[in-house]
Amino acid sequence: MKTAFMVITAALFSSGVMPTNDAGPARHYRTLPAGDAAANPAATTLSLAAPAPWAPKDPADSLYREGRAALARGDYAKAAEIFRLIYRQYPSSDYAGESLYYLAFSEYRLGGSDHLQSALTSLALIESRYPDLSKRSDARALRTRVCGELAQRGDEGCAAEVARSVSAAVATGVAESVSSAVAGAVSGAVAGAVAGLDQATAALRGLSSDSRRRAASGCPSEDDDDDERIAALNALIQMDADRAMPILKKVLERRDACSAGLRRKAVFLVSQKRTSETADILLRIARNDPDQEVREQAVFWLSQVPDERAVTMLQDILNSSSNEELKDKALFALSQHRSERGAQFLRDYAMREDASDELRGKAIFWLGQRRSPENAEFLRSLYARIKSDDVKEKILFSLSQQRGVGNDKWLIDIARNTRENIDLRKKALFWAGQGAVPADQLLSLYSTLPDSEMREQLIFVYSQRREPAMVDKLLDIAKHDRDPELRKKAIFWLGQSHDPRVQQFLLDLINR
Repeated sequence: MKTAFMVITAALFSSGVMPTNDAGPARHYRTLPAGDAAANPAATTLSLAAPAPWAPKDPADSLYREGRAALARGDYAKAAEIFRLIYRQYPSSDYAGESLYYLAFSEYRLGGSDHLQSALTSLALIESRYPDLSKRSDARALRTRVCGELAQRGDEGCAAEVARSVSAAVATGVAESVSSAVAGAVSGAVAGAVAGLDQATAALRGLSSDSRRRAASGCPSEDDDDDERIAALNALIQMDADRAMPILKKVLERRDACSAGLRRKAVFLVSQKRTSETADILLRIARNDPDQEVREQAVFWLSQVPDERAVTMLQDILNSSSNEELKDKALFALSQHRSERGAQFLRDYAMREDASDELRGKAIFWLGQRRSPENAEFLRSLYARIKSDDVKEKILFSLSQQRGVGNDKWLIDIARNTRENIDLRKKALFWAGQGAVPADQLLSLYSTLPDSEMREQLIFVYSQRREPAMVDKLLDIAKHDRDPELRKKAIFWLGQSHDPRVQQFLLDLINR
């Protein structure tokens, strides 16, 4: 009985039913001064120090001061505890929105999957309840960093988000000079390996940590526009290809100790000169340049060359190279070419048993991003032939990204299959719930699942949907399910709902 009471109490706190000094979520947050870095739309750094207290009569003012002090001395566990308390006990406080941000920031600094997932949840709350605050550049930057850390731990959803974010930044020209850190972040995010995300962010601002080291050594950095040699190369972007290409080719032939930064810049510039020899030059650099980053950049920019020969060149790299990182970049580059040949080679590579599970998984991921009935049918048929659970998981995620081609029903069938690995069944059920599976199909599924572990997963899936019918189902489970553990799970997730029926139900349980 004590355990059930604790579950109900936790749910009440989550739903906002427990008594507080103010009722309902805050509808506003403090507007930072125009000069504050956190309020500057151009800023991409995080707010490392909480703003000074500004509402002395606010009931949460003293708590906010304590949380701010804990943050300043680096006691992130204490800071997280205090900021969480502010948000829960004083949701209408002027400090509520800022506290939610610094709760997420503290948990990001604490690290570890649980803290990072909690930080992501807090940032999602900011987006839904404080939309103006969510648009602030430091809030966006914090979400990118949290998602990057989760992607490194294998979170496919975050991996895709980071990949889209960095790709969009490159595509829209946020950075005039894109360093190898950008290409590394794009490919690394897909693999769930974005430990270099901060370097990519720095590169987009114009100066990566690698660039700073090269600058300190006296060698030019491809990101340092103040260096006369880089400035001279930048001027070539304005020149026509006939005049610029001979100069760029000479730069790319250099092999002296300080020329790597110049060659990186030259690779980018060559990719922007759409000539008959662009693809050949990039392929030659990808194969022969002594600098690993220069080679990887050349492969990355092959993805932007609208030349069918580039597809053949990328295939050759994947067939002949022994460098896994280079092949990783080649898979990404191949995925960006919209020819059927490129798609077919990705399918062929996903089937290759001599390729590593990691690279096969990336080919599968990129197939999932190329939405087509052919790719969906291929991935579904491939699933039955794959032995690796890790690769199977990549297929589940990729198919969940393609709606309207039979994938939702297929995912449900995997979830029902008792001969399948339980973890894969749970993943299939989760991705089906995130997709376009009709509510009535999910609701009828509960009674057909014989094992409690899958029912528990389905309860979680219900909690993530916004239809009123899902709340009805959770209430029914909480009231009538024969398994007390499943009733408690339903009660817990009901606590995340703002449906007034849930509040009354929880109060009735407490007073029973």
